[in-house]
Amino acid sequence: MTKGAFTAACIQVNALNDMTANIAEAERLIRLAKEKGADMVFMPENVVMMEWGKANILAKAYSEEDHPGLARFRALAKELNLWLHCGTLAIRVDGGDRVANRTYVVNPVGEVVASYDKIHMFDVDLDNGESYRESATFRPGESMTVVDLPWGRLGLAVCYDIRFPYLFRALAKGGADFLTIPAAFTKVTGEAHWHILQRARAIETGCYVISPAQTGTHINDRKTYGHAVIVDPWGDVLADAGTEPGLIMARIDAAKVAEVRGKVPSLQHDRPVC
Repeated sequence: MTKGAFTAACIQVNALNDMTANIAEAERLIRLAKEKGADMVFMPENVVMMEWGKANILAKAYSEEDHPGLARFRALAKELNLWLHCGTLAIRVDGGDRVANRTYVVNPVGEVVASYDKIHMFDVDLDNGESYRESATFRPGESMTVVDLPWGRLGLAVCYDIRFPYLFRALAKGGADFLTIPAAFTKVTGEAHWHILQRARAIETGCYVISPAQTGTHINDRKTYGHAVIVDPWGDVLADAGTEPGLIMARIDAAKVAEVRGKVPSLQHDRPVC
């Protein structure tokens, strides 16, 4: 593969529990990104549905074959001649009793070329009284995914995965030049850790990190942090969306990955530990 440069757009939305409206807003931002010169658009976790409660999530989940969000994004990729990373969608699995929190990469002819199911489940109790038990509704994935793009290789992850550095080490050693971590990070944890974790994953791997995000207040008064970011392999933040819906863009160049890894070749220096 000949590695090169491309323009990435990273969108930020305030999704509610109306799938039709959420798809329309994502489409608006995708079209805007294309107008501004994007070669690939990255969407956040739960881009077409932010629902609360297992029964409600299951009621609005679809099979991969029937999901209206995936169908619309595939059509848009083809229409706009654009690479799309589809955030995550709730996909029915286990006979419909649970869902996968699944991300897709779609090429410019509308084909799904890769998918990934979020591995790590957010089962936590926060100091402000918020409680999350993703494992009750979502079936965790079991394997990592690295996908070939025209400009290099992209490693896929989702939200809470960011707290598990070994996954990103494995993605980088698996050939990833760029990482994407779509998220619906809580406001509480985001204020404490979001930027630190994004920069750390970039620095540790020598990869670009492209992290689209949810922002604002959602159903059941759930609050997300926003601050979609694009971070370069040296750990510098190239773009930050703040807390309003919209999009950010940056030029991504695989040559920068090689340059940084040449300066600090830590991926070559791993040693077995007890």
